[in-house]
Parts: sequence; structure tokens; C-alpha cells
Amino acid sequence: MPPISTPVNPNAQPCVHRMLTYLVQLSGNGILTGQHTKTRGMEELHHIETVTGKQPALLGFELLSYSPNINYLDTDEECMEEVCGNYGTLKQAWEWAAQKGVVTLTWHWFSPLGGRGKAFYTKETDFDATRALVDGTPENKALLSDMDMMAALLRPFRDAGVPILWRPFHEGDGDWFWWGAKGPETLKGLWRLMYDRYTNLHGLDNLIWVWNSPVPECYPGDDVVDIISRDMYPPAHQHTAQSEKLAELRRISGQEKITLIGEIGTIPSAEALAAEKSGWVSYMTWCGAFCTSEEFTTNEALRAMYDHPWAITKDKLPELY
Repeated sequence: MPPISTPVNPNAQPCVHRMLTYLVQLSGNGILTGQHTKTRGMEELHHIETVTGKQPALLGFELLSYSPNINYLDTDEECMEEVCGNYGTLKQAWEWAAQKGVVTLTWHWFSPLGGRGKAFYTKETDFDATRALVDGTPENKALLSDMDMMAALLRPFRDAGVPILWRPFHEGDGDWFWWGAKGPETLKGLWRLMYDRYTNLHGLDNLIWVWNSPVPECYPGDDVVDIISRDMYPPAHQHTAQSEKLAELRRISGQEKITLIGEIGTIPSAEALAAEKSGWVSYMTWCGAFCTSEEFTTNEALRAMYDHPWAITKDKLPELY
């Protein structure tokens, strides 16, 4: 059975239908090469171009500096370096969209209330996500305010008909981020609240909803998820098809959902993916040394991926929007 190509949002834009149809066609036939970037400098993209002569089909952009509640008065140098380096990344996302590349967005969301330093981490904030689901609480008002601010930044992409692979509340099965710290029911509540607000209030009909956890208890439901994904960080230089992790991920849904690798450290093997006719439709290497050094993936292995017929690079993409 091929994966489902029908969007969960009944009002999804044509660009969403085209993207999902393409990803279904890709399942078992190829994989989108992908790379996360965190700064305006996009060193990772330039490294890939230098080594392979090509660009990834999918580029990920970080939204952490767009969080409204960054505590500039109680922070540290490491946090400020990360925030300042991230300023203006949506400009790069627009430039990538103009080139018809696939856009995915990640939001390390600084807690809507309280917190110091990198307050997307649970250890840096006392924000209670469970209370944020209770109408009228200060936590709820702050959460909705942040959501609405981000919706305003996403709205121009909708107006331009640009499909976004939207992966909020990533790695929510863990307790290291505030959105996962209060357990599965709170996580599912946050997801469903955002889906409802972004779809029914803000009309963000260009979003493709990418769930990011292999834990069945955390899954918010097939009615609010287009694509299922998981993050993984295999041992350095261990390039495989990650088939066991794919099978585990598929167990969370009662439907045949499109599957992708949300984040990865050491890249998969295109040769193994092709041999196994893998259902992964994309991967996204994480930023920094995971891409720009040979600590996890050698330049030779990177070229082997980008030169393989199974791998879709930007020059091979059809016009999707």
C-alpha cells in the first residue's frame, strides 16, 4: 500500500497536494537530500556545494530567534551567540523558496513565560505546558500569543503559495524541551491546539504537518498529522538504511503515512536505501560539525550520497509550487 497523499487539512492549498503527491511517488523510489541551517551564513549549504557540486533538495531553517520571550537580561554568551547568529533566517527561507527548493522549519521555542538563557530547554524554565492548555491562565495567554506571532510570520508563505514542511514540538517524547516535559497527554494537547488554531483560525493552508516522535503514546492522531518522522543520531560513519527505525516509526499510526527522517547526524547510505527500496522520503542532516566536518560523514561518503541515482538533489526536483 502506498502512503496517503491526501492532506489532513481539507482546505490545503494546491501546493500542499502537489508536494504530498510527489513525496508518495518518491516513497520506495528515492530520497530527498536535506540539510539544516541555523545561521544566516548557511555554512552547511556552502560546504555541500563545495564538496559535491550540488545542493540539497530540502533545506531546513531555524526559528529560535523569532521566539517573543527571549530573556535578554538573564542569559549567557553561548545563548546570545546562537540567537544573534539566527537573526534573519526567514530571509534565507524566502530565497530558497524563490529557487523552488523544499522548505522545512524547526522552532526551538523559548518558553512563552519565564526562563533564562536557552529557555527552550526544560532545565532553563519553569514554564508549565500543562497549565498552558487551561483556558485563561497566564501560561495559556502567553502560549497563544506566541503561536499567533509565529502565524503572522508564516502567513506570507501561505499568501505566496509556498508549502512548508512544518515540524513543531520536535522530539516531544523526551523531557529536555518544555513541550515534552509534562508527558504525552500535554504534548498531544499542544499539537492539537496549534493545529486547530493555525488551520481553523489563521488559515495557514500551506502547512504540511510533520509529527516527530516514534513513541505511540505521544502520537496526537492521524486526523492532524500529514507525515510522521523521527530524529536519529547513529554512530559516526555508520551509514545504513535505518530500516529498523523506519519499521518502529510506522507502528505509531493506523494509516500508511509518509515517513521522513526529521534530523540525522551521520547520513544514511543511498546504496542501502536503494537496495532495500526504503520508504524514507527525505533526511535532514543536522547543522554544524555534523555537516561541515568529517567527524560523522566523510566527504567521500557525502559525495557518494549526492551522486547516487536514488538521491534527489535540488536540480532533480520537479516544479512543486
